Amino acid sequence: MQVAFIGLGNMGLPLARHVLDAGLGLTVYNRTTSKAEPLLNAGAKLAQSPREAAQAGECLITMLADDYALDAVLEGKNGALAGLPRGALHISMSTISVDLSKRLAERHANAGSQYVAAPVFGRPEAAEAKKAGILVAGAPEAIRRVRPLIEAMGNSVLEVGEEPSLANTVKLAGNMLIASMLEALGESFAFVRKSGLSAQRFLEIMNGAVFKSPVYENYGGMIVNERFKPPGFPLHMGLKDLRLILSAAEHARAPMPLASLMHDHTLSAIARGWGDLDWSALAKISADNAGLDAEP
Repeated sequence: MQVAFIGLGNMGLPLARHVLDAGLGLTVYNRTTSKAEPLLNAGAKLAQSPREAAQAGECLITMLADDYALDAVLEGKNGALAGLPRGALHISMSTISVDLSKRLAERHANAGSQYVAAPVFGRPEAAEAKKAGILVAGAPEAIRRVRPLIEAMGNSVLEVGEEPSLANTVKLAGNMLIASMLEALGESFAFVRKSGLSAQRFLEIMNGAVFKSPVYENYGGMIVNERFKPPGFPLHMGLKDLRLILSAAEHARAPMPLASLMHDHTLSAIARGWGDLDWSALAKISADNAGLDAEP
């Protein structure tokens, strides 16, 4: 299979490398060409435009930051959709809005191409280690075609349903749970520290006696040690996801008051100049509100 990959950021680059390691032909496009150099040195080809990239592959994979970035590479005379052959398949791995995913499904159906939504759970280090979980939603025949390719990029393929936007719904709901965990950790850490106990000891107790979760252990350790740089997922991107969550929830008529709170706390963190820190820095808001300095 010939694969085109657009978007070589913190998540896209390791995923594209796994495609190449699987022995598949790979053509890549990235706005900043220098980011493609590790792949080019390993045998990938470089396209000069999204359209040229799409023309080179039976399957197009996109991994972009947001709706705007995805639209920018798909649309227009040099966009990927203009070059995608009839019968080819587009896998969108970006965390995008439910609305855009629905529009993409309609656009591909009208053009005679196939569309699969495959957003990713996992930080860049998980993607690098091929430990990311990949959600998949789309027509059964399309999923059958791309399943070996998706399996080459992660350690689990989690099928959601035949409507592609369902994968995006699950991804947003999952990010909501992660963000709420960061909020809860921040508030709990601030409370125990104000009461005279170290946040590290509290985390050890909770993650040993009450629950055992690598997610809590990882994020809890990042918060306790203020390990917010370099960001695996920056706070300003977290704000984007919370906006998408609230928009989708409004459309579904599902109130999400906690998401509204976290949106405002994330905005407050960005207003403090923390937008380029890892989104685990959301917990700094609770510490700051409690008058606490960094964990000693």
